[in-house]
Amino acid sequence: MSASRALVLFSGGQDSTTALAWALDRFDAVETVGFDYGQRHRVEMDCRLAIRDKLPALSARYAERLGPDHVVDLAALGAISETALTRETEIVFAETGLPTSFVPGRNLIFLTFAAALAYRRDLRHIVLGVCETDYSGYPDCRDDTIKAMQVALGLGLDRRLVLHTPLMWRDKAQTFALARRLGGQALLDLVLEESHSCYLGDRTTRHGWGFGCGRCPACDLRAKGYAAYLATPDDSGPSYDT
Repeated sequence: MSASRALVLFSGGQDSTTALAWALDRFDAVETVGFDYGQRHRVEMDCRLAIRDKLPALSARYAERLGPDHVVDLAALGAISETALTRETEIVFAETGLPTSFVPGRNLIFLTFAAALAYRRDLRHIVLGVCETDYSGYPDCRDDTIKAMQVALGLGLDRRLVLHTPLMWRDKAQTFALARRLGGQALLDLVLEESHSCYLGDRTTRHGWGFGCGRCPACDLRAKGYAAYLATPDDSGPSYDT
């Protein structure tokens, strides 16, 4: 890829860590942005810093290309969200068919702030680790949603932005495999040890697939994905080179 710069929405989870590695493999300079919205699993904010600190040691390319980090305070989002990710409530399926962990508009808001930051930093590429293959059914993770946001942001900012979703059609097993292909065992180990997915913010119990409560939907997806990866460790996911 020719000289180019990107901004990665980086939460510190398995998916965003893999998406960050994907971006570092393709862009000449990569910045990251995280969002503090009063999430119940706020420990991910610490995990993202640990991952950023350790990534440069894995590859000279990572060390050269990894640029500044930005954190956006979105406390207002947490204040208006009556969800299991922002309140001490049980994660169950609501009458809507969506789990109570769904934070309405979260990714739409994230992308709007990320685009504003990208505009200021003159970054034309935005990378995020959403998918609609192996997820909790969140509508703002769907391919159609992201494509619509790309159009809306481009029109609203009068600047062409490209939203990249390298994991969109990968399940969790394929995402583990992609991390292994991108950065070898060292990157996979970093994902397992330092990334955080558990909705309850549990970092006390280390499972084979990483830290977590082992009961919430995020832990369930990650555990099943890692087991499937161990059974078929090759990256059988779709090719994504653009």
